[in-house]
Amino acid sequence: MTYILGIYFIIISVIVTLFQLALAFGAPLGKFANGGKFPGSLPKNMRFLPFIQIAILWFFVYIVSIESNIISNQPSALGSIGIWFVVAFFFLGSILNLSTPSKPERIVWGPVNVITFIAVLLIAIL
Repeated sequence: MTYILGIYFIIISVIVTLFQLALAFGAPLGKFANGGKFPGSLPKNMRFLPFIQIAILWFFVYIVSIESNIISNQPSALGSIGIWFVVAFFFLGSILNLSTPSKPERIVWGPVNVITFIAVLLIAIL
C-alpha cells in the first residue's frame, strides 16, 4: 500500500512542479497561490520562489520514495525520520490552503493538500 501512496505522491509532485514552473515563467495563475495576493502573474522579483518550492518538493519525493520502498539501498534513517517532516509540511500546508483568502486556491489546493497529507501520514505509520 505504501508503494501506491508513494506513486500518488510522485504524480502530485509532478503536477505541482508544472504549476510552480508556470508561475515562475509568468503564467497568470497567481490567484491559485500565495493567498491570491497576485491574481495575475507573480511579480518578477518573486518568480524565483517557485524554484525553491520545487527543490523542497523533490527532496520530499526522495524521502517519500525511500519510505514507500520505491527506491532502495538508501539511508533508512533519512526516510524514517524525514517522512515526519513531510507529514508536518503537508499538515501545515493543508491548514494554510484551507484557510487562504483565495477561493480558487482553497478549492484546488486545499483538497490536494489534505489528501496528500493523509497519504504521507499513512506512509509514515505503515
